[in-house]
Amino acid sequence: MLEEQLAKDLLAAVEKGFDEQVKFTQDLIRYPSVRGEEHHCQGFIFEALQARGLEMDRWAVDVAEIENHPGFSPVAVDYTNAINVVGTHKPRDEAGQSLILNGHVDVVPVGPLDMWSRPPFEPAIEGDWLYGRGGADMKAGLAANIFALDALRSLGFQPAARVHVQSVTEEECTGNGALSCLVRGYRADAAIIPEPEDDKLVRANVGVIWFRVNVRGAPVHVRDAGAGANAIEACFPLIQALRGLEERWNEGKAGRRYFEDLDHPINFNVGKIEGGDWASSVPAWCSFDCRIAIFPGVDPRDAAREIEDCVRAAAQDHSFLSNNPPEVEFNGFFAEGYVLEEGSDAEKTLGRAHASSYGKSLESFVTPGYLDGRVFVLYDDCPCLVYGPYSENIHGFDERVSLSSVKRVTGTIALFIAEWCGLEKL
Repeated sequence: MLEEQLAKDLLAAVEKGFDEQVKFTQDLIRYPSVRGEEHHCQGFIFEALQARGLEMDRWAVDVAEIENHPGFSPVAVDYTNAINVVGTHKPRDEAGQSLILNGHVDVVPVGPLDMWSRPPFEPAIEGDWLYGRGGADMKAGLAANIFALDALRSLGFQPAARVHVQSVTEEECTGNGALSCLVRGYRADAAIIPEPEDDKLVRANVGVIWFRVNVRGAPVHVRDAGAGANAIEACFPLIQALRGLEERWNEGKAGRRYFEDLDHPINFNVGKIEGGDWASSVPAWCSFDCRIAIFPGVDPRDAAREIEDCVRAAAQDHSFLSNNPPEVEFNGFFAEGYVLEEGSDAEKTLGRAHASSYGKSLESFVTPGYLDGRVFVLYDDCPCLVYGPYSENIHGFDERVSLSSVKRVTGTIALFIAEWCGLEKL
């Protein structure tokens, strides 16, 4: 445990550096790091970590290096700009326990701009809230990792153990960025990911599968519509069948540790649909993109077969699709969920750090969303503490994060590093 005075000094150092931390976070938000455009923001982060004297590594995620790993998710996009950045601190003497501070730089699309109260990539502060796409999810967390180390340095200390500061891509669609770091050899005794988790620790989370259903129709002029087959309308019964699969999977929550008390842990979403070519032509094609969750312990390959069987069975009841079956294509997340087992030394250390920063006990909860924590827990037997600030409207309009919460989370991370890694004088 840390000495009480050192803990107070560290929290004061976080407070002193917080204005600079907020400006840094705003700079991160100004980079529209949507999929395929992450490299500009990663260049900024690379320079920031390099200026702090860390040993730097930067690379594009290579599918060939990770596609045979059980944690790989299929991908069809170009990874030229899917850049990972890792800055490594090495102590003079390796006395403490090693640590990974992980965060993702990629953000989801903004949607219609006229539904935002302000431009999404122009950060704004109102009271305790910092607004902007990606500010909560999770550039405030990336900054917290960096400025927690800065707070130690401002007091004349550095970690007495190896620390890897990771800024990864692809968290919002495959998880392949964090996986690429693991395959590249980055490992540690514990990991922290400051995702926007409302000042709590994630105890367990679901796995996620992305897939696309491709449907063909029979195009004719609309005057002869009865002679054709409308591919768009043919999607409706397939979507309804997948809703039925969602409900059947939710019925399986009984007896599943941490999930049985959740109302609806398995969520299915049709997130995108496109089809047809002309308003006066019966559409010849339609595709819809979906996301569905799976419980921890469920193999994504088994779930994928159930999805295919569900779509196939629904097609058999359709006059046209029964002879022209849809195609199911898996095109993103193919990720298993995980449970963070209770009682690890890392969790106990986080609990003490949180109590010092917040003045109250650490709570944990279960989330029905994807997290890169699964890479560490499932494939490296590494306790991954997904823990971060209070936020609102992530993936929605007017995304915002609480600055007071970010400050306390930064303090928690600084205290955790000091106890977990130990300290040595600069």
